[in-house]
Amino acid sequence: MTTAGNAFLLRPWVKPLLFVLCLLPLAWLVVGALTDRLGANPAEALIRSTGDWTLRFLCITLAVTPARVVCGLPALARLRRMLGVFTWFYAAWHLAAYAWLDMGFDLTEIVRDIIKRPFILVGFAAFLLLTPLAATSFNAAIRALGAVRWRRLHRLVYGIAFLALVHFLWMRSAKNDLAEVAIYAAIVSGLLGWRLARWWRERRAALSQRAQPPATCFNR
Repeated sequence: MTTAGNAFLLRPWVKPLLFVLCLLPLAWLVVGALTDRLGANPAEALIRSTGDWTLRFLCITLAVTPARVVCGLPALARLRRMLGVFTWFYAAWHLAAYAWLDMGFDLTEIVRDIIKRPFILVGFAAFLLLTPLAATSFNAAIRALGAVRWRRLHRLVYGIAFLALVHFLWMRSAKNDLAEVAIYAAIVSGLLGWRLARWWRERRAALSQRAQPPATCFNR
């Protein structure tokens, strides 16, 4: 099953298919806007939906490594960068929808609003941190940075996940609607907790290996 799954994920049409699937939420929103199917407040629906999809893609991106390790599907790694870029893509649409539909692209008012409202400031900070990750999600960037520095840079995703949750929490707390926040918090906590547990196991194994006495003719 694992071999078949990896063979499927390595097929050349899987990436184009994923690309199309990742565009479907945006296509649904555009069609809904053009056909007046986004409810009584289309502007709010667009801003909220693009934000929701940003958080969903962030969760999916973070889930790739646990799924790859637990399910024995190393080929999943080839899809992670595309999912990460689409996280930034929907975050950019979220920011653009807010700047256009809420603020009318008035830069002065946008800056004032970001400074005045902490939940927008946190969301904007998450977007700024996400941007260099999207900009370096290509082979040329990895070669230019080097693998070690590239991995260090992309660890920012953990901080981004925290900021995104805080942004979502503050936004929903104003409406006393925290049920969905709890679901996303549980998902992100589980995904980051899995990484922490894995890191701790690897660290303990490395320390245990260092503590072993060198082999001699008496203890081989």
